[in-house]
Parts: sequence; structure tokens; C-alpha cells
Amino acid sequence: MDINKILDFLKKELSENEYENYILPLRLNEKQSKADLLVFNASNEFLAKFTQTKYAQKISYFYEVQTGNKAKVIIQTQNTKTHSKASKIDIMQIKTQSTILNPSFTFDSFVVGDSNEYAYATCKAVANKDKLGKLYNPIFIYGATGLGKTHLLQAVGNACLELGKKVIYATSANFVNDFTSHLSNKTMEKFHEKYRNCDVLLIDDVQFLGKTDKIQEEFFFTFNEIKDKLGQIIMTSDNPPNMLKGITERLKSRFANGIIADITPPELDTKMTIIRKKCEFNEVNLNNEVINYIATSMGDNIREIEGMITNLNAYSRLINQEITLDIAKSLMKDHIKEKKENITIEDILDIVCKEFNIKPSDIKSNRKTKNIVTIRRIVIFLARELTTMSMPQLAMFFEMKDHTAISHNIKKINELFLENLELKNKIEELKNKILTKSQS
Repeated sequence: MDINKILDFLKKELSENEYENYILPLRLNEKQSKADLLVFNASNEFLAKFTQTKYAQKISYFYEVQTGNKAKVIIQTQNTKTHSKASKIDIMQIKTQSTILNPSFTFDSFVVGDSNEYAYATCKAVANKDKLGKLYNPIFIYGATGLGKTHLLQAVGNACLELGKKVIYATSANFVNDFTSHLSNKTMEKFHEKYRNCDVLLIDDVQFLGKTDKIQEEFFFTFNEIKDKLGQIIMTSDNPPNMLKGITERLKSRFANGIIADITPPELDTKMTIIRKKCEFNEVNLNNEVINYIATSMGDNIREIEGMITNLNAYSRLINQEITLDIAKSLMKDHIKEKKENITIEDILDIVCKEFNIKPSDIKSNRKTKNIVTIRRIVIFLARELTTMSMPQLAMFFEMKDHTAISHNIKKINELFLENLELKNKIEELKNKILTKSQS
């Protein structure tokens, strides 16, 4: 397979900037590479070391997912020589697994909060040799992209491997491709051996299972056979079973005949804890001020957040200086601007009005009641923070005298922040909801 196609799979895992800065410049060294060894050249020593530490394991993982072959990944500068014998010894030391899982996706590295507690507790409960396949089966986890569904799914897989269980993890696309390949090669017995003779079947993004009757029928029989043998089945999706499009009713019925757990966007405290954990895992040093800015300025997609952390860390190493809030704002400005361009004042009005159970016309009116004045100021503050609208434009929208009236309202909200921490937290929650809506 073309190695560029392997690297393209990382696009789904990384932010656009991260992919372009660190993955796209890599060049495969075809002379030194072998079936069990991938050698890439980077442009300089810093990038080689950084990319080796950060991405080698991910590249190896996706290479195995797509080819079925295990390979050690080495990222070096153009003149570095690779010792293939040492590489072979290292590869022999890799633990043989019954499936392909990212070893960093564990229960210990998963940050638990109100938004994911039920899904986490359910998965943790079944990853037990006495309860596997018996306690909750199947488990169906749904939620938006980048909230940790795959992490939780693979955490179950890694825990079950430690129990000596045979685990199969696959995306629905993997399942479809495997089925199509074995069907055309008339080797369906091998397909059945792989997917039906396992203790744990983990299917990611089941909503993409395919609309053909043959594939869904095959999954139906696979599902039934594993469940009849008390094998554990866990699936993830972007929507609950009853909202899956193109999936047959009998499959929806089976998906729903167990535990259904959703993962929602994390609250601010949880998001900050996630960022701290990502920093700790990747050995990145960011102060609380910068962490708070990342949490409040970006959406809830954890992969995007991790990509931003990587960019900040790379910049810090290049300039040999700690990342300050001003540096973070400068490096993140294009990302924040892009998000602002997707948010309108109408989006803000809609979410704020629903939150406080009032009408948009009340916000735009001249009513002077304390409650309306405060909520109007919240909308103005959020509009200035989250949209590209200037203060004169906001003054025109709210039919105020001029931009000084907008400035006055923003100043009043900032003063309230000092007196009312609860109000400040409420506005951060509203900001997260608005950012999340803009991504959907």
C-alpha cells in the first residue's frame, strides 16, 4: 500500500496544522524500509526527535490497521543510518496481540466527568473476567466526534487483553472492507474465524456499517453468534440506535437491547483536567492561564485540542521559551478566527435565550429590568468574544447609540466577573455550547 495513504489516515486524528507541520513533510526512506520496518526522513534533528516521540506509535498503529503487518517506525534526519538488526530485535519484543489497539488508550488515561461518567462506569464494569459478556451486553456508546468514544472502546480492549481474552477491534469501514475482500476471494471461513471466534468485539462508528443488505446481514449473524456465546459486544456511533439512518430495524433492535450510554461535551472543569492530562502524557509544560484559555477558546473536540497542545509545545522548544498567554493567543488566533467566522449573533441569541427562557425580542428591546439588562450584556459580551462583529456593528444590531454603549456593557460584565464567580462560570458554559453548535 502507498505509504502516503497510511499517513492520510492521520488526518482524522490530528488537527490540520499539526498534520501539515509534522506529518506531510515526512519522506519514506525506501532503501532502508522493509516490511517490518518503516524509516522516514525529516528535515532537521529537532523535527525528527519530536515526530518520533509524538507520532511514531500512531503511524505504526495505522500501518498495521491497513496492512495487517507490524512494523517499527523510525524517524530520522537524512544522514542518519538505521541499524536493522537492532530494529528486528525490538520488533520481536513487541507483545503479540489478538487485535490492533492503541496502547495509550486505557482507563487510567481517560478523564472522567459528568459528561462521560455513565459510559465510563459501564465499560469499566464489564472489563472483568467474571462479568464480561454477562453484565451489560451489548453496550452502545454514542456522542459527537472527538469526545472520547474510541478511547473508551479501546480501553476495554486493552483491559481485556490483559485478562488473556481474544479481542477484535474494527471500525465499521474495516468490517466492510474485510467482508468485501474475503467474499471476492471466496475465503469467508477466514472472515468468520476472525470476527465470530472472539471474546470481545469492538466496533467503532457503527453508523457507517453500509447500506447493502449482504453486509448488514453478515453483521447481524456475527452479532447473534458472539452474543449467544456470551462474548462481549461494544459499539460506538454518532447517534443512538433509533436515529441511525440506513440500518435495518432488526439491527437497531439488537443495538438497543442492552446499555445505551451517551457522551456529551465536557463541562469546563473536565475539559481543563483533560488538557492537563494530555500535557502530562505528552510531557508538555503549560501554565494554568494558558490551559484555561485553550479550554475556553476551543471547542470540545479533544483531538483538535491535543493538536493545539502539540503545536504550542513545538513552538516552545523551537524558541526555547515557556508558552505565555500572549504567545498562546498569537499562535491560536487563526484557529479562533476560523471558529468565529462560523458563529453568528443569531446562534448566540438562540442558545442564551433558551438557557434563560426568554425571547430574543426581549434582548433587543429597551426594557431596563435587572434580569434583562444582565442577559443582554451576556449576549453582547459573547458576541464580541465569539463573532467577527465590531462594536459599531453590535451597536447597530442592538439599536444602541454608538460603540461606546457596547464598550460600557462589556465593561460592566467584566466587573461582575470579579464579584460573581457563578456568573463567570455560566458564561463559560454558554460559550462552550455555542462553540459546540458551530462545529456540528
